[in-house]
Amino acid sequence: MIDLHCHLLPGIDDGAKTMADALAMARVAVENGIEFAVMTPHLHPGRYENSRSKTVEPVQEFRAALKTEKIALEIGIAAEVRFAIEILSLLEEDEVPFLGELEGFRILLLEFPHSHIPHGAETLIKKLLDQKIRPMIAHPERNKDVIRKAAKIEPFIEMGCLLQVTASAAAGRFGDGPHQRAQQLLERGVVFALATDAHNLKGRRPELREGMLAAAEIIGEKAARALVNDNPLSIVGQVAGAPR
Repeated sequence: MIDLHCHLLPGIDDGAKTMADALAMARVAVENGIEFAVMTPHLHPGRYENSRSKTVEPVQEFRAALKTEKIALEIGIAAEVRFAIEILSLLEEDEVPFLGELEGFRILLLEFPHSHIPHGAETLIKKLLDQKIRPMIAHPERNKDVIRKAAKIEPFIEMGCLLQVTASAAAGRFGDGPHQRAQQLLERGVVFALATDAHNLKGRRPELREGMLAAAEIIGEKAARALVNDNPLSIVGQVAGAPR
């Protein structure tokens, strides 16, 4: 399986705190069947400044540690980019890491605030699309606006954004609201990928299998497997180390 969204890189955001933590999480990921994981540290202007150039060294160090410890997890690098007008200037500076490419668009993992969908989101996303950048919206099922009213995510689906649902939310581990929204999005066939959004080994573990099995009960095994393999692979397949 392929995980497009996780916070294993140590010490650079609210995910793994130490290299030992990161390696422990990597072992759990491999045990769960994850072969390739894209490191997506928060890029949140003013809080987490994990731009493209600043993540090169942490990725190299983690990759070397995985090899030393003989942990069979291949990794890539992108970022979970917080919705902010600063995205545009970071793009001009070539400092935004992308998940990969699909159908001529670079794919950007975009995070809205958990509390709401910001005013002006559609305008910013149009600017991104005009630059051949397609947002993949991270965990829409956990956004409080979307939980209150499912229709809040509709404009972004219509614009062509991809949706990434948290595997553990699909399995019911984030509570009833996110679980219900995850199920509805799966039923509608608008989910592009399941991902772990792993932060630790307590409540935010790097596990995909449970979510995939929960999705399979709704959309069938083949379609569920596509959410953790075929679809992610279509984006990261050109990345060194990704499964072929």
